[in-house]
Amino acid sequence: MRMRTSAGVVVAGALAVSALAVPAAQAGGRSGDTAITKVTVNGGAAVVVGTSAAKKFSVTLTAKDDSGIDGADVTLFGPSFGMLSPTSTSCSGNTCTARFVVDPKVDLAYSNEVAGTWYVDAWVDANDGDYVWTEKVKSFKLQRASKITANASPEPVKKGKTITVTGKLTRADWDTFTYKGYSKQSVQLQFKKKGAKSYSTVKTVKTSSTGALKTTVKASADGTWRYSFAGTSTTPAVSAAGDFLDVK
Repeated sequence: MRMRTSAGVVVAGALAVSALAVPAAQAGGRSGDTAITKVTVNGGAAVVVGTSAAKKFSVTLTAKDDSGIDGADVTLFGPSFGMLSPTSTSCSGNTCTARFVVDPKVDLAYSNEVAGTWYVDAWVDANDGDYVWTEKVKSFKLQRASKITANASPEPVKKGKTITVTGKLTRADWDTFTYKGYSKQSVQLQFKKKGAKSYSTVKTVKTSSTGALKTTVKASADGTWRYSFAGTSTTPAVSAAGDFLDVK
């Protein structure tokens, strides 16, 4: 199984390059009745990586064959020829789990462009010699971790007076291993009145060229102000912890 599967991974890598030109295409091959029925990446959540800590996640693959599943090989491909191979793969019954570790200072160094949509290529071998190989059997997001802050001032403030809410939206930069401002992004300014259970959106604010946020509103009641970012394909959604403002 290992020799045939390894060859499959080499072919998958070659086809991944051509697939960049035709993103919707799905290639593969099979022999017999082996079929992949389900693939889950990181429990269904995006894989979010910061600037220092390695991120561990798994790809779980379920397959079927009348003789049972012997093993599987899984490889991940992303933008700008990004590629990740598992640290280990094990199978139990019809389910195989491939474990991955992404170290930003090793796997993503100087590679901000690899953030975005990634794909799973999978080869599964059955006990009777049947197999199935499918390129782009599943897609997922590999994203640059994000942070956001919010500060409302002055405080305390008299009712009806103008307050200023400042903040900053940043995200992991894998070129410098620091967090840098995310420019020209729409961010919601939200308010939660004291005693309320949820926030409501007051207005939308654009980040500056450095990721800075700043706007003014009228103070109406005690409550908490925050900025909330909906996220993009390369950067996850994030909300500030919030800043409580006492209105006299």
